[in-house]
Amino acid sequence: MSAEDLDHVNMHEAKTHLSKLVERVERGEEIVIDRAGKPVAKLVPLPQPRSGKRKLGGWEGRVWMAPDFDDFDKEIEQMFEESEIFPGENSRGAEE
Repeated sequence: MSAEDLDHVNMHEAKTHLSKLVERVERGEEIVIDRAGKPVAKLVPLPQPRSGKRKLGGWEGRVWMAPDFDDFDKEIEQMFEESEIFPGENSRGAEE
């Protein structure tokens, strides 16, 4: 939405009727403030935080994982354990 499509008010009107303009913005409107006929600012509503607690389990029934998705290939696991990136540590970060 461009500034041309929005409601415009001049600086004097904005100062005089600020509380009314804020009420309109709270209802979702966006208002452009002009100075000498040129847009200089825009009043927009702030995003409101979601109310209530998050509902867990939103993906339940939508995602499928194989029963063996976290089974490691022993050869790959051994390559991590023998890695020279962290000498003296196994794949879980513990000293050997």
